[in-house]
Amino acid sequence: MRHTAVYLAIAAILVGSITPILKAQITADQIRTALEGGSRYLKGKQKADGSWPDPMGYPGGITGLCTLALLHAGATPEDEHVRRALGWLRANALTKTYTVSLQTMVFCRAEPDKDLPLIQRNVDWIERNQIVDEPTKGCWSYPGHRIGDNSNTQFALLALHEAQRAGANVHERTWRLAKTYWENCQNPDGSWSYQKKLRGSGGSGPSTGSMTCAGIASMIIINDAVGQPDATVADGHVQCCRPHVPDNDAAEKGFQWLARNFSVTRNPGQTGDDYALYYLYAVERVGRMTAERFIGRHDWYREGADHLIHWYRDDSRPPRGGHVVVPDSWVGRGHAETNDLVATSFAMLFLSKGRRPVLLAKAQHRPGDDWNQHRHDVANLTRYVESKWRRDMTWQIVDLDLADVDDLVQSPVIYYSGSRNPLPKSEADRQRLAQKLRGYLDRGKFLLAEAGCGGREFDKGFRDLMRRVFPERAYQLRLLDASHPIWRAEEPVKPEHLRPLLGIDFGCRTSVVYAPPDPPDSPRPSLSCLWELSQPGRGTTYPAPVQAQIDAARALGINILAYATNRELQYKDEIPAVLARSNRDALAERGQLAVAKLRHPGGCNAAPLALVHLLEQAESELKLRTVAEERLINLTDDSLFDYHLVLMHGRTAFRLTRAERKRLRLYVERGGTVLADSICASKAFTESFRREMAAIFPDKPLARIAPNDPMLTTAYGGYDLKTVTRNDPQASDRKQPIRSTKRKVAPALEGIRWDNRWRVIFSPYDISCALEKHNSLECQGYPHDDAARIALNVLLYSLQRADGNQAPAGRFNRAAGPDR
Repeated sequence: MRHTAVYLAIAAILVGSITPILKAQITADQIRTALEGGSRYLKGKQKADGSWPDPMGYPGGITGLCTLALLHAGATPEDEHVRRALGWLRANALTKTYTVSLQTMVFCRAEPDKDLPLIQRNVDWIERNQIVDEPTKGCWSYPGHRIGDNSNTQFALLALHEAQRAGANVHERTWRLAKTYWENCQNPDGSWSYQKKLRGSGGSGPSTGSMTCAGIASMIIINDAVGQPDATVADGHVQCCRPHVPDNDAAEKGFQWLARNFSVTRNPGQTGDDYALYYLYAVERVGRMTAERFIGRHDWYREGADHLIHWYRDDSRPPRGGHVVVPDSWVGRGHAETNDLVATSFAMLFLSKGRRPVLLAKAQHRPGDDWNQHRHDVANLTRYVESKWRRDMTWQIVDLDLADVDDLVQSPVIYYSGSRNPLPKSEADRQRLAQKLRGYLDRGKFLLAEAGCGGREFDKGFRDLMRRVFPERAYQLRLLDASHPIWRAEEPVKPEHLRPLLGIDFGCRTSVVYAPPDPPDSPRPSLSCLWELSQPGRGTTYPAPVQAQIDAARALGINILAYATNRELQYKDEIPAVLARSNRDALAERGQLAVAKLRHPGGCNAAPLALVHLLEQAESELKLRTVAEERLINLTDDSLFDYHLVLMHGRTAFRLTRAERKRLRLYVERGGTVLADSICASKAFTESFRREMAAIFPDKPLARIAPNDPMLTTAYGGYDLKTVTRNDPQASDRKQPIRSTKRKVAPALEGIRWDNRWRVIFSPYDISCALEKHNSLECQGYPHDDAARIALNVLLYSLQRADGNQAPAGRFNRAAGPDR
């Protein structure tokens, strides 16, 4: 959506801290259960003809609202209840602003291509019924009324917005009349009331949260429709980095008022519980359209969802046994929401639309608005990816000065751009920024950066920043060649549109991609500039050469996002608001579980965080006390025998020395266990590993471990792994997109037994990169959850003694083997 200066309001409100006011942590299971229960409730109340009972005097209104709630909760047009509802809505021409608007939004959500004629019919009706006479010129009302209101008006604009995105034609005059109306009826403090004063400007009646949200969302929608982009095309040439044409600050002022008065338990400005769920439905729009996770210091979605999960139909009913009872429907607590179908629909719309996964975050950094030179770039790219991946998603703004790692990891990708030096002024702040970004990348996330609008100073500062983020010499910016999957992950980029991209290979993949500035004598439009020009739904046309540049920039954008995320996005409620904190630093190492990783010449540290993440997961899931740190040791080190289990992974061919082979055999003879895997199913590493095992254990060849082996069951306190998921990339030439198939298979593990125990366990498919949480389209192996379960089962198995009892987690005895 189009941004006004809303982000400036947020920065002022937070005053140096983005730390949210957190309440009880809701879970993804609770949200899913609530949506499933709400869907069952709505379906159970549907009439045989496909409609819903409507005692409120809005024929078709409740039917449209219930259908919209079901669609956003996950029902498809093929669902029997939705199919019947669509049949009823298509057969009935409605005649009120609320009902026509809801009907239009249903058509746009369900099957927009099929229903485009009906969508355009409704757009024409909405435009005809816009009030064009004073004193409320530009708004909408009830049939026969010439004095409009803000509630009818926001529904009309929501419908027009969705209709335009679906391909319908909306006249510019309609938007401009509405823009003037909303600006004139705003109160001096930034809020909105239900109606405009009949004389003069401002609102009539009390300011409320629901109407202020309506005003904010309406202004954003209107500015998105008629605002001037920050790039243009003149005489066939792209002109980037245009001076910003300021929007009216109405949305900013409204956001400031909402932040000061925010609540999820009531509608601010309204007495009692009136319109509380209607208000939450409006809060969701504001949070999503402003791309903000926080309203003031409130994490609006998590707080609102927590409130709705605890919203019981009977307030006197306590939670069973102290546990949350997830409601299957909601009842309005004020006189305005006494209809349970309306209340349940509003609650479901908040829960379902607000939890949309974040595709990427745009990094806000100082000074000024240098980070936001093209205000629509990320929004337009997100909308394009939505259309291609056919799923709902959103984007956010994150302030790098105020955010911590907890905040950053809410997004799988951060887009970091500008023209001036992005480094903070003080050395301490520069180090803090570098530590934040390293913490973010350590957790398997991805950084996309671009120097825009010339960007020489940004280029200098960003390179300095990357040296601080990665002080290790192994991680340096390098040119990405034409064979890199980023050029074809989703849509192959034509050779004539390739541009220099630099990357940093960190862990199992390229985790940083940077688009540096072009030479001053041959500049080309930045990716951000071209994304700015790609305005879906606006019907803008460009000369063919310009459109080709835009298409290439969108292709490269979606390629980078596909590569960075593997097209796997998490809903907001699936990501913890606060990362788990280990207390291992406060514990003495004695009595804790430590595991080491073997150094070898085959890419032994290609997944540097795999071991750390495995031990952190063992601590959180298995309640083991671990030393979750990387310990890379040589096979010839005496310290090898301090560990009952060692990890070994790699991605290139290697050969061990005679001394290393001898020491590894001695380690196994004394009771040690080796867990090895080929990073991304590297054939070179697999062949080398099998050759080395044959040389070290000529009398005990690697054998297939059966899917029902006790190690792969719950026998030792682990997981049932008879069937797991495996990602299998599909072979293609460099001109085709990369695709990956998920297969349900038995774990493919090989092993060597010693003293009737598996002492070498080898996976020819990737485990380590998955443990690093690095999604990769080209990586053949197990996804993170299954990779972690396999490794945890091996860890639990390695702790068992030959007599079936668990061995202590103490140190390995060099003379006698494991402590016995």
